Amino acid sequence: MPRFIDTRCSRSPLGPLLGLGLIGAPIAHADFIGDSKASLEARNFYFNRDFRQEGARDKAEEWAQGFLLRMESGYTVGTLGFGLDALAMAGFKLDSGGGTAGTNLLPADRSGGSQDRYGEIGLTAKMRLSNSTLKAGTLQIKDPVVNSNDTRLLPGTFKGGLLNVQEIDRLKLTAGQLAQINFVDSTDYQDMTANRIGGTSDKFQFAGADYQFLPNLTAQYRYGKLEDIYQQNYLGFIHTLDLGNGQSLKSDVRYSRSTEDGSFRAIDNQAFGALFTYSLAGHAFGLGYQRMSGDDPFPYISRSDPYLVNFVQIGDFANVDERSWQARYDYNFAAVGVPGLTFMTRYISGDNVQRSAPGEGQEWERNTDIAYVVQDGTLKGLGLKWRNATVRSNFGNDLDENRLIVSYTMALW
Repeated sequence: MPRFIDTRCSRSPLGPLLGLGLIGAPIAHADFIGDSKASLEARNFYFNRDFRQEGARDKAEEWAQGFLLRMESGYTVGTLGFGLDALAMAGFKLDSGGGTAGTNLLPADRSGGSQDRYGEIGLTAKMRLSNSTLKAGTLQIKDPVVNSNDTRLLPGTFKGGLLNVQEIDRLKLTAGQLAQINFVDSTDYQDMTANRIGGTSDKFQFAGADYQFLPNLTAQYRYGKLEDIYQQNYLGFIHTLDLGNGQSLKSDVRYSRSTEDGSFRAIDNQAFGALFTYSLAGHAFGLGYQRMSGDDPFPYISRSDPYLVNFVQIGDFANVDERSWQARYDYNFAAVGVPGLTFMTRYISGDNVQRSAPGEGQEWERNTDIAYVVQDGTLKGLGLKWRNATVRSNFGNDLDENRLIVSYTMALW
């Protein structure tokens, strides 16, 4: 049984600088403390996945309770401001057994089941200069070339550094370097691998820019490299067209070109995706298309989330030569006087997959989400969500899945 609490903090030059900044600036105490905030989130998560293909295991089913304590300090005053954030997480098994482990809610034990509990603490030192920030330590990242996974009981994290520069109007510059990844069901950091590609690396570097050409048009460019495995160039555009009378059309277009880095193996992938969403009152209708080209599937850091328009609850539709279509519908019941209640359903169909067996690979996935967040009263902020998915494939798993999530976040200060 591993230690229940594991402290993770990057060995960064920001550490001693932070200490010196606090010692040398006693008048900064009010900003460092006064601008701080903390919250405690409780997540109750039930997960059931039934396998439908012949010869597969029966099901994976577990129930667990998680807690996330987030604390963010303000910054000390002065030209350079220093701060410190903390993320403490703990998960507890409520039900699992009879060969039903393997949901990624909890760490595995040596007998093939799941551990009763796990937890960790992550620290992030930060520094601010004008409108720019530098963070080092435990990171949760959402970026076109790297995304933390937050689809289970506790979120996955990275260890590294992240720089955001916003000194020019409408331009945001981003750069970072990651050393290791911590999975959603683990307390141990480890080197990174490439999904479906393999290899191991302890360095992922990325940089790029977001530029807002117009209030309703933003362009993004990123370069990412998992050292000695792959490198990737990403270009994206997000545009929202106001059609008047409560109508709008949002266009989200993405293109990535991935090749090898170093001599691990040759890599060749081009990924194009576009999602168009028409909104009217509480309704939103979406149509998407995604196409993979080249000799390889789309590469990304394993156990992270790829930034693809057809990456959904279970599948990523990113196999060799795969082309896929998505139809989506959302409804916000606030339009009929029930704020907090939302509904989403989508269907994704993929074909033209190159596989080792004869014939064309085909797959489809259907998702349905129903969620409600209490808007006022004693239970304000209490969230309930049901996520349902069905997957069928002639080259992968056939499965039906249900996730029931109850969450509540309480501000501590």
